[in-house]
Amino acid sequence: GILQKMRLRLVKKLLPQLEDRRKYIEGFASSTSFHGVHNIVHTQSKARRALWLLIVAGCLAIVIWQICGRFVYYFSWPTTTTVVVQYVENIKFPAVTFCNLNRFQAHAVSNLKVIFLIWNIVSAILQKFAMEDKYSQELNDFLLGNQNFSIKEFTRKNGFYLNSSTLLECDFFGKPCYPQDFEHVFTEYGNCFTFNHNDLSARRVSLSGRGLHLLFDVQQDKFTDEPTLGYTDAGITFVIHSPQELPRFDGLGLLTPVGMHAQVAIRQLKSIIQEYPWGECKPDIKLQYHKIYNTNGCLLECKARYIQDWCGCLPFILPGNGTECDLLKFYKCVYPAVYDIEIKGLCTVGTHNSTCPAPCEETDYPTTITYSNLGGEKAIKYFSAKLKKSPEYIRQNLVRIEIKYHDLSYKITQQQKALTISELFSEVGGQLGLFCGASMITIIELLEYIFTNFCWMCIFLLLKAPEMPQWNNPSQNQPTQKEKKRGIQEC
Repeated sequence: GILQKMRLRLVKKLLPQLEDRRKYIEGFASSTSFHGVHNIVHTQSKARRALWLLIVAGCLAIVIWQICGRFVYYFSWPTTTTVVVQYVENIKFPAVTFCNLNRFQAHAVSNLKVIFLIWNIVSAILQKFAMEDKYSQELNDFLLGNQNFSIKEFTRKNGFYLNSSTLLECDFFGKPCYPQDFEHVFTEYGNCFTFNHNDLSARRVSLSGRGLHLLFDVQQDKFTDEPTLGYTDAGITFVIHSPQELPRFDGLGLLTPVGMHAQVAIRQLKSIIQEYPWGECKPDIKLQYHKIYNTNGCLLECKARYIQDWCGCLPFILPGNGTECDLLKFYKCVYPAVYDIEIKGLCTVGTHNSTCPAPCEETDYPTTITYSNLGGEKAIKYFSAKLKKSPEYIRQNLVRIEIKYHDLSYKITQQQKALTISELFSEVGGQLGLFCGASMITIIELLEYIFTNFCWMCIFLLLKAPEMPQWNNPSQNQPTQKEKKRGIQEC
C-alpha cells in the first residue's frame, strides 16, 4: 500500500546506513569550530579521551553559567549615571516669576477673611489646603449674597500689579527692561508676573556675574494679607524655572523680605532619564496645553480633566478651554473634587505606571542665595530723596533682587543603559570564544548537526511504526522467512 511505498522510499533515499552516520559524526567532530570535540572523538587513549571530555564539559558548564548571569543582569535593566559639565560662550536665561507676599489691595477688600478663604479654595488646586469648619458658615453667607462675584476678575483688578510705581528699576544684561516685558500669570499668590515668559526673545547672557537686576516697592500700605490665616510676611517671592514651563511655588519659591538685597547665583542642570524599563520616563507622552512635557503641567491637565468631568466646568487657574467655574461650583464641587483626587490618587506623579511619569528631559536651576541690608545710610537718603519717601518707608517696602549665572556652563546628568543589547551579545561571544573557541558559525554548525540527527530520529521512528493491516488475502501478504531475513539485514 501507500505506507509501504513511503517506507521503501525513506529507506532508500533518506535514512543513511550505520557506517555513513558514523562517518558523518566523525566528519563533524573533525571539522567543527567547537574546540576540543575532535580530541574526544579521535583520541585512541581512553584516559586522554576522558580527560578531554571533562575539559570540554567543564568549559561548557562555565560558559552556560556566565551567559545565564549576563542575561539575568541584562533583564534587571541596570543603568549608570554620567555627569558632564559643558562650558559655552553664552547661555539662555531662565524665566523668573515674581509675586508680592501681600496679594490684595487693602481698599478693595471689604471682607478680608472671606476673600482669602475664597482664594484659598481656588489655589487649593495648586497646593494642599484644608479649610477650617469655623469659616464655612461665613463663607456660605457670602456666596449666597454674591452669586455673580468673580474671584478671577477681582484678583486681576485688585491684586498686586506691576507698573512703574511697584517696579522701580529693571535691568537685564545692561539693557533696561519695563513692566510690559513681564507676563501676567495666576498662581497661589494671586497676580504674579513672569520675566522671559515662553522664551519669546531668547534672552541670553555671555558673561557670568551679570543678569537680571530688579528693585521692587511692595507698598505695604496699599496691599494686605490676612494674618489670622497664617499670612504674616512682607516681601517678594519668586521662582526660577524653564521658559516653557509654568511656575511652581509649592516648596520651590524663594523669599526676599523687605529692606533686603538678595543676590541669587544660578546654575543650569539638565537631566536625561532613560525610558522604561531602564528608567521611569515615557517618551511618547504629550501634553495638550504645554509645549514640553513636565510633571507639573501633566498634573494640572490631569486635574483639569477630572474636574471638568465631575463638575461640568473648568477652574480658571487650570489649563483648558472649558466653561469657567463660578464661586458656588468652586465651593460645592471643585474643592471636594480636588480633595477626592488627592485621597484616591487619581493623578499621581513619579513612576512609569503613574499618571504623570518622570520627564525624559528636564532643566532645573539650582540656586545659591545670599542676603544683605538694602544699602547704608547714604543709599537710604538717596532713595528717600528720589522717591520722596521717608527712610522708614524705604526700609519697610523696598526689595532688591539680582539674578545671575554662577558661570557660563551647564551640567548634564544623563542616565544611561549599563548594558545594551549589542554589549550583551559581545559579552556572550567573548565567553564562548574564551572557554570553547566558539562563534556564531559554531552555533549554526551545532544547530545543523542537531537538526540532521533529529530528522534521522524521526525517520527511524516512522519506519518502526506498526504496519497498516491488510484484509484482502492474509496468505498473500504474509512475508516468507527469507523475506524477513532480508528485511532485517537491510534495516
